[in-house]
Amino acid sequence: MALNYIWIAFFLIGFVVAVIRLIFFGDTEIFSQVMQGVFSDAKNGFEISLGLTGVLALWLGFMKIGEKGGIITLLAKLIAPFFRKIFPEIPKDHPVYGTIMLNIAANMLGLDNAATPMGLKAMNEMQEFNSKKETASNAQIMFLVLNTSGLTIIPTTIMVYRAQAGAADPTDIFLPILFATFFSTLIGFLAVSIVQKINIFNKTILLYLGSITAIIIGLLIYLKSLPAETLGIVSSVLSNLILFSIIISFILAGIIHKVNVFEAFIEGAKEGFGVAIKIIPNLIAILVGIGIFRTVGGLDLICDGLAYCFDAMGINTDFVPALPTAMMKPLSGSGARGMMIDAMNTYGADSFAGKLACIFQGSTDTTFYVIAVYFGSVGIKNTRHAVGCGLIADFAGIVAAICIAYLL
Repeated sequence: MALNYIWIAFFLIGFVVAVIRLIFFGDTEIFSQVMQGVFSDAKNGFEISLGLTGVLALWLGFMKIGEKGGIITLLAKLIAPFFRKIFPEIPKDHPVYGTIMLNIAANMLGLDNAATPMGLKAMNEMQEFNSKKETASNAQIMFLVLNTSGLTIIPTTIMVYRAQAGAADPTDIFLPILFATFFSTLIGFLAVSIVQKINIFNKTILLYLGSITAIIIGLLIYLKSLPAETLGIVSSVLSNLILFSIIISFILAGIIHKVNVFEAFIEGAKEGFGVAIKIIPNLIAILVGIGIFRTVGGLDLICDGLAYCFDAMGINTDFVPALPTAMMKPLSGSGARGMMIDAMNTYGADSFAGKLACIFQGSTDTTFYVIAVYFGSVGIKNTRHAVGCGLIADFAGIVAAICIAYLL
């Protein structure tokens, strides 16, 4: 619903501004420029979507091998003790624990097609022991914020878009996104824990959070300590090494579990083709809307205003052109994706703004969309502190993304 209003606003504002530019400033070329942009952006959206097919098929093929090889089940077992502590109102051996862990693990591996159905199933299972059916329970809110914070290990689609945009190394945003999404999830978790009075000093919670945080911070410190001329090289090598190691681990897991690896890959690759085709209408629609808004000067006005404010405060403004992606992300995933692609097309895939827009896109999930889908599936109307904590996680992800982009 939010995307519907945003999309309409792009067109209406674009038309009004174009009329003002024609009448008051004598810009007789503005409507010609708008219509040329409309056709160009529509063509661009189709070409981008079509170009996704091969790489999406490749990655989803490997993902399917990992799924059938038991990687998700293994992750679920590893994080089970932690989840039992942060969902205290769920009975100890309730089946919903398995569903929750499978959903989170699938999200971490970028298995959206598997994650969403499991997420909806988990929400329905938690609704069974929710005493106030129209009000979100503590467990449901914690589960939702962990989803909206968007913890992702492999940002597959973003790397694909960077490849399509001509990035020299499409995977160079792997580590920055991992860092940003970690801090987003951590802050979102802490926000919910404070509101729900969860004891974050519990030994199990401290062990899990402390271990992961130590690894992330240690890696950041190591990268920051490197000379500027080698930082990018090391970050790129680490990113590609980790990604290739994950692929090999998926294949080995498939072999160990006697999975027909080739057939599993083909099955996943077919899903990749379907995903790429489904993206075409959405991507064309949002790119055309954004293109109109950009052509009449709307995006420039927003960026210039923000740049002026930050510059007045003595803050470096290199990050401002990427902010439209960050501002759109809580409202619409496809809208933010369009903003990200627009930033790469406008400034270059390997520009600071282009890379930062990609990090913004991967740092969190679409808060309002997730809330609408997950809570709507069980008829919850009173979301309590879910929106507030979700937006806190979003803000933390944005700040972390900016800081990490400057560090790396």
